[in-house]
Amino acid sequence: MQYAMLGSLRVSRIGLGAMTMAGTYTSGGGLDDAESIRAIHRALDLGVTHIDTAESYGPFHSEEIVGQALQGRRDQVVVATKFGILSHSGGGPGPFDSSPANIRTAVEGSLQRLRTDRIDLYYQHRVDQNTPIEDTIGAVTELIAEGKVLHIGLSEASPDTIRRAHAVHPIAALQTEYSLWTRDPETELLPLLRERRIGLVPYAPLGHGFLTGQIRTPDDIPDDDWRKTNPRFLGEAFYQNLQIVQDVRNIAAEAGATPAQIALAWLLAQCGDIAPIPGSRRVARVEENTAADGVVLTADQLQRLNNITPAAGARHDEVNMASIDR
Repeated sequence: MQYAMLGSLRVSRIGLGAMTMAGTYTSGGGLDDAESIRAIHRALDLGVTHIDTAESYGPFHSEEIVGQALQGRRDQVVVATKFGILSHSGGGPGPFDSSPANIRTAVEGSLQRLRTDRIDLYYQHRVDQNTPIEDTIGAVTELIAEGKVLHIGLSEASPDTIRRAHAVHPIAALQTEYSLWTRDPETELLPLLRERRIGLVPYAPLGHGFLTGQIRTPDDIPDDDWRKTNPRFLGEAFYQNLQIVQDVRNIAAEAGATPAQIALAWLLAQCGDIAPIPGSRRVARVEENTAADGVVLTADQLQRLNNITPAAGARHDEVNMASIDR
């Protein structure tokens, strides 16, 4: 496994996202904690050193699974988790809570569930418009001084928020959606991150599973699955987006790889400061995704992938888009 740099933090360039271990996607069947733990163990065996979770996944269930799986292997792993979506003090006027008091409560809960004494990468999950980012970063900096947190991350933050946060304390990573069907970060975010030497951690690098080629009709998604409300999985947009999958499948056939591996290999080819976290709770999918580390795309294949038209439809519904700092 090769490595990427998130600021000064070295991680395997393919990580493992643990959100699905809390049941966000249901197309793979019901939760199976034992299989989730096996998936984490298999990832570690294959050289993955970057596990990403959040207190809100479940809530709490994903962190508990990660903590259980890492017993006896904690020092092999960079553990990333997130705060700010859940309020532990009754909440304030907005949907999120990144107040210093809430952060203090949140970190203690995460440490307990993860069964660890430190969090390697602690993200603000969504920007709290009611708490100045300077106050939020200042509170996490205090946790760094106490040894409870080692590095700070932001998720779905705007360029202005990133600049202000980075002025208080170096930011190691930004987490946002980036993939063959979501190219938005290329305009403003990527140049800023590289100027500040901040790494990028793409979530949903497989287009919420669409780029794997396993979803062929809307009926392939259960009614209780989160994707059933995503604009890119609805109506005409769904069928337009199948062309992206076909383009990826064509290159996968040439390269002797799977569509998922091609989508990940394209991300890895962008730069050494990008570390995607494909989410899975199945051993077979972990094995498939991590094998993308060995896929080398030709210049022609990269160019053809670069020329793919991004997905039709907004990347979230109106409620979820409203939560993103822009």
